[in-house]
Amino acid sequence: QVQLMESGGGLVQPGGSLRLSCKPTGGFSSVYSMGWYRQAPAKQRELVAKITIDDIPTYGDSVKGRFSISKDDDENRVDLQMNGLKPEDTAVYYCNFASTLGDYWGQGTSVIVSS
Repeated sequence: QVQLMESGGGLVQPGGSLRLSCKPTGGFSSVYSMGWYRQAPAKQRELVAKITIDDIPTYGDSVKGRFSISKDDDENRVDLQMNGLKPEDTAVYYCNFASTLGDYWGQGTSVIVSS
């Protein structure tokens, strides 16, 4: 069974940066979008950023100008560069691959922004 493996979460001070990466353990087919969502305690899961196979990105309003999503087609990997982190960015971040066969999710990686 193919899984999405996430890495790069952790504890960072406000204003700091983190880079999240997500890569499947096996081959994926029919993927049309790769991205990141997050869920903070007592809140609904929300879109952080996603990118289509044609390299068209979409960002959540709260991260525009601070976060940047990119993908590596050779490795089938999607990365999220997070700069200017704020305490309100604290959440569990989930990788998502959207395909014509359905959505695939990673287990989540925790990001904590605190001084």
